[in-house]
Amino acid sequence: MHTFEQLYRPPSGVDESLRPLLERLHKRLTFRPVDAPALRSAIIGVLEFLASPSGRTDANCRAVDLFLTQDEAWDGDELPESFVEILADMSGALHDTISASDIAANFESTPEQLLERARRL
Repeated sequence: MHTFEQLYRPPSGVDESLRPLLERLHKRLTFRPVDAPALRSAIIGVLEFLASPSGRTDANCRAVDLFLTQDEAWDGDELPESFVEILADMSGALHDTISASDIAANFESTPEQLLERARRL
């Protein structure tokens, strides 16, 4: 399993505020046994940032997508399926949020759509 430092290689233009949010998410993803309320909170924290006016940028959305694509900590059978579904969508079409918003919306993968789903966990 990779450390956060090995995984977090943000592209230029990524807001510095994103790093601690992703670091917290990674910590929750690797914590065993899974603490579902803490994991839910970490997912919501990332998505609230991405849904905010200052956080909703192409660079930030792409950084989260790329990070989760590379982080295998959530890709297993130890997390509840409802969490895996949201994380999979965060690493699937979230990168399209700004450049191809219709695609992200079609896959229910805009920050706002994902945040709504995460709050229902």
